[in-house]
Amino acid sequence: MRWIAALAVLAWLAIGGVGGPLVGRLSEVATNDNANFLPPSAESTSVSKLVQRTTDTQTLPYLVVVERTSGLTPADLQAIQTWVAGIPDLKLADPSRTVGEFLEAPPTAAIPSQDKQAALVPVAFLADQAEVTIKGDTALYAVAQALRESAASSLGSSGLTVHVTGAGGFFADFIIAFSGIDGILLLVALGVVFLILLIVYRSPILPFAVLITAMFGLSLAALVVFPLAKNGAISLSGQSQGILSILVVGAATDYALLLVARFKEELHDEESTWAAMKTAWRASLEPIAASAATVVLGLLCLRLSDLGSTKGLGPVGALGIVGAFVASLTFLPAVLLLIGRRIFWPQVPRVDHVHSADAVGTRGIWGRVAGLVGRRPRRTWVITLLALLACAAFLPTLNARGIAQSDLFLTKVDSVTGQEVLARHFPAGSGSPVQIAAPQAKADAVVQVLEATAGVSNPQAGLVPGQPPEVVDGQVIVQATLDAAADSVAAEDTIETLRSSLDRVGSDVLVGGTTATNLDVRLASERDLKVIIPTILAVIFVVLVLLLRSIIAPLVLVAANVLSFAATMGVSAIAFNHVFDFPGSDPSTPLYGFVFLVALGIDYSIFLMTRVREESRSRGTRPGILVALAVTGGVITSAGIVLASTFSALAVLPILFLVQIAFIVAFGVLLDTLVVRSLLVPAVSYDLGDRIWWPVGLPRAGRHEPGSESVVDVHARLDDGAPRESSPSGPS
Repeated sequence: MRWIAALAVLAWLAIGGVGGPLVGRLSEVATNDNANFLPPSAESTSVSKLVQRTTDTQTLPYLVVVERTSGLTPADLQAIQTWVAGIPDLKLADPSRTVGEFLEAPPTAAIPSQDKQAALVPVAFLADQAEVTIKGDTALYAVAQALRESAASSLGSSGLTVHVTGAGGFFADFIIAFSGIDGILLLVALGVVFLILLIVYRSPILPFAVLITAMFGLSLAALVVFPLAKNGAISLSGQSQGILSILVVGAATDYALLLVARFKEELHDEESTWAAMKTAWRASLEPIAASAATVVLGLLCLRLSDLGSTKGLGPVGALGIVGAFVASLTFLPAVLLLIGRRIFWPQVPRVDHVHSADAVGTRGIWGRVAGLVGRRPRRTWVITLLALLACAAFLPTLNARGIAQSDLFLTKVDSVTGQEVLARHFPAGSGSPVQIAAPQAKADAVVQVLEATAGVSNPQAGLVPGQPPEVVDGQVIVQATLDAAADSVAAEDTIETLRSSLDRVGSDVLVGGTTATNLDVRLASERDLKVIIPTILAVIFVVLVLLLRSIIAPLVLVAANVLSFAATMGVSAIAFNHVFDFPGSDPSTPLYGFVFLVALGIDYSIFLMTRVREESRSRGTRPGILVALAVTGGVITSAGIVLASTFSALAVLPILFLVQIAFIVAFGVLLDTLVVRSLLVPAVSYDLGDRIWWPVGLPRAGRHEPGSESVVDVHARLDDGAPRESSPSGPS
């Protein structure tokens, strides 16, 4: 049979050889523009389409801000103007390419501020050229760098400070922030997992087999994701790209831990590694398949989202889980068979008929936990429930209304600094106007509303000052400048006020622009929460019913995981508001947290309850619960620590959203593993006894039979002399 294992390894080497390089190229097919992710029904999307029809080109503005706090001198203004005139001729990384070929038109004269301390230079970049590659970098990034380096060289030497901000500057800084996502993030995740596996296995060989399994799973996922994203079949963002790597490494390691632990168990009874693997593989297939199916279906529920970025994560993440599942159940078993018992060196398992169930009643930690649950089940779950509810009480304090674009970065970047300088000397919304699409006959009424709205200035009909507006199908564009920064919550409040006021002018008057796009993203995120969360819960419940052949057990597991999520978000609110002092959270943060915590967190309950059902067939329900808890405690806890550590790797990227997701998932997984799965679920299940399997119950042949271990037998091994609570349903 070794030749079958050898063929499987060779097949995976081929997959890794083709898919591995694509993992590093996923950034080539990723996009991070909010406007591209909004549904066609969004108000700002309709305005954007009209703007595109009104102008020949769609632009993305860089805003170059030049400042001297003591005041700009005539010599400064002349130097700035000379530099502006030379912008089109600036060379890029490829000397044959210049900045000018990517601009709508050469920039005009710099605009001085009223306080004479700063000047603003708008540079209109052609949006459809953003993904053009120049020496490995996108044109969007290359032009931003050329502007920054040239301005620093030409103007910085005379004491002027120069910053490049605006939408173009922010996107360029996002590219810098995500530039290491393929390498640094993956290396950090793999390094952390490797150290944990060394501690868990105490073997220098086995961790490499597990990590290679994870990498092959990621290669298989990239083999499918890359062409789909390249051809526009799915949307891949920088965030989805980073989460994909973390998901695959975490899931593949979890599945590997379960399979390896069961394989090691069987090696104590079987001389043949093939026979041991056959038994272990069959025993592990059901829980791993159910776990993978739960996560895949939960992620696919994200297809119901109105946001392209969230919708795109669904299939991207699902393909990653499929890759992890296939690699864990094909490549890893093949490696284990080829190397055999030696893979566990130096602690090589021998045929000694020592069973993991013998851990019950020992002084080991999980024997003690099982003893606690068995002696005082009701007290255990009531105290645990109250503690979780206390944490969940802080959930309403989570500020997920949205944050300014400048707050997305946790490190100081040029675009954020430039935005701050811009706000000091100009209306903060300069360069990112609010745009209103209205029938031509209502244009004057729209201008009057804009003039009467606080926080709005310089309204005008048309895109070009001093020129009559272009009419397209009887509609025109009216523009104005927001006093607040275009990416701020205050600016979004102004947009909401404008929309309410303009509704009185007519329902055919639509508000768009950068701020309106951000607002529509938030509204879509709030809608997604109401639609996707109930759908995911329903899907998970159905999977659990099919797996456990019960209704009560799935209800207990789903309720426990929802409570775990609520407690996690409550603790996260405390941490974000009072420990880390974050400015807020992205509206999609609770949804992402829910998907990962509930869809992934249910894995550990699945691993536990499938073993409970297996043990209960021969021992009875209550003894089966205690034995399953004792024998799975170590491997499931290890899996939870691995997954928490893997998601923590997201914190290496200086993006607020990813750091918050890293905290939520890491804390939530540990809470679920160490508290919910270890105390709450087994204690409630023990208290319910046989009723946990209602309405089907355990097969008659699996009921407690003469000669099998009873609950009294198990308690005899667990009991340390402390009194036990009685259960209302009697012995199992």
